[in-house]
Amino acid sequence: MAETNRVLDTKLVRANPRRAPIAAALDAIELLKADHQRVQRMFRRFAQARGREERAALGAKICDLLVVHMRIEEEIFYPAFMQATGDVEMHHEAEVEHDGVKMLIAQIQRASPEDAHFTAKIKVLAMMVRHHVQEEEKRDGMFAEARSAGMDLLALGEELKTRRDQLKRRMLPRSRISSAAARA
Repeated sequence: MAETNRVLDTKLVRANPRRAPIAAALDAIELLKADHQRVQRMFRRFAQARGREERAALGAKICDLLVVHMRIEEEIFYPAFMQATGDVEMHHEAEVEHDGVKMLIAQIQRASPEDAHFTAKIKVLAMMVRHHVQEEEKRDGMFAEARSAGMDLLALGEELKTRRDQLKRRMLPRSRISSAAARA
């Protein structure tokens, strides 16, 4: 019975991550994919935003989300992937893509919405992230290989969620200060 509920909870999470039951445990790949979907929605909102304040706030949120997401992948998921699969090439490609994203995030965080290149940098960041997500999620990508390797994705998902929550709590005060500065 508990296993049946777990399967139903997982299907509900996949159908609509925002309406997931609080007790439903996401496996690592489901959690990371939910992050991918969240940031893609934020990029779409940024593309539709018209005011500088709204763009500044969305740009900051996008960067914060990506920083946290990359940290949990680099600290937890990628090492577990390497241990389970030994796929050095795929691991290194993901790390190099993260390095490029981090450099662009640093530029965005130093810029202001008045910067002539601010919107262009967010658009390029969206393209880089979209490519990275496609690489991880494709049929023979990192996530498929992780599933095939028999990784304990439920335990890894709990570890990722715990670390993500820690990082978000640490970043919240900084985000509030950034938002207040953007409004000033």
